[in-house]
Amino acid sequence: MTKRLRVYDQNPNQKFIDTAVDSLKSGEIIIYPTDSVYALGCDSHNKQALQKLANIKKIKTEKTSLSLICSSIQQASKYVAQLDSTDFRLLKKHLPGPFTFVLPAMNLPKAMGKRKTIGIRIPDHNTVQVLIDTLGRPLVSSSLYDNDDIVVYTTDPDVIEEHWDNKIKVFIDGGIGLNEASTVVDLTTALPTVLRQGIGIFLN
Repeated sequence: MTKRLRVYDQNPNQKFIDTAVDSLKSGEIIIYPTDSVYALGCDSHNKQALQKLANIKKIKTEKTSLSLICSSIQQASKYVAQLDSTDFRLLKKHLPGPFTFVLPAMNLPKAMGKRKTIGIRIPDHNTVQVLIDTLGRPLVSSSLYDNDDIVVYTTDPDVIEEHWDNKIKVFIDGGIGLNEASTVVDLTTALPTVLRQGIGIFLN
């Protein structure tokens, strides 16, 4: 049975966070809330967990649809090529927040394999910050989609639990989520390019 852990973002229960981190370290996939939609996440340094996540999403592990979820720009900077002043300014302006920035990849965890670019996400969500800081490294993550033709993202924790019960070990319940994903901005092009307009408003 899936462990459903109800957390409150202003003061997430550290015991619950520790339970989720133990699950991540053992190679499991978790569901957790963000500042946009709910997401599936795993330890970025665990190859088996990454493959498990890719199997759930029915994609290959080298696909860039998997984002690296970090707790700070400082942490994210370890996994991307050196940022120029313009890109750094844009990150500082929009993060933490509901944005995914596509950047040139460098020194990624070995479990992620070789790839030229990576989506970097730093949610403005205290539970996520505490989760990553407790784990000590970023998560690899993908939005939790719904199979419904009308509802794109599942936002109701009861529905999430019903669908995912026994399929994952831990579900961090942060209450009713939002139903719009992060805005994706490509910074590898000559000019910043919005690849997906989501909840975040990108200001150049």
